This record gives sequence, structure tokens and C-alpha cells, in this order.
Amino acid sequence: MVENKLLFTDGASINRPPMFYGLIYQFWKVRMIIFIESVDQGVWDAIVNGPFVPQVFVEGQYIDEPWCDWTDSGRKKA
Repeated sequence: MVENKLLFTDGASINRPPMFYGLIYQFWKVRMIIFIESVDQGVWDAIVNGPFVPQVFVEGQYIDEPWCDWTDSGRKKA
């Protein structure tokens, strides 16, 4: 009975992520994924795939582009 109350004490806010109380991890995980995707799909993509860093091709290899040289579209992707 106590477990059921703990699952829903934080509500379904769009401003706060769901709290994890140490019970039923799979349920919390799905709620957390939905919360993060609702903030921005790009955030979840960065969590799954790692951050996007614009690169340039210099002398036969790709290197990370300095932040001051990023374009507006590169900043948005990052």
C-alpha cells in the first residue's frame, strides 16, 4: 500500500521531473524519458547519442571546431 502512494506523490508536473523513490525503476524511467523529451527532443538525443560537436576537415582529418567559429545551426544542434 505504501508503494502505490509513493509512485504518485510528485504528480505529473511539466515543470519538475518525476522523483525516483527507489521503487519500480522501470516505471520511473519511462516517466523520466517522457519528461525529458517534452522539454526538447534534442536533449534526449544528446543523452542517447552523446553531444553534437561541429567538426571541420583539416589536413586529412576531422577536428572539433572552436566554439567561436560555430554557425547558428551548429549551436542549435549542439
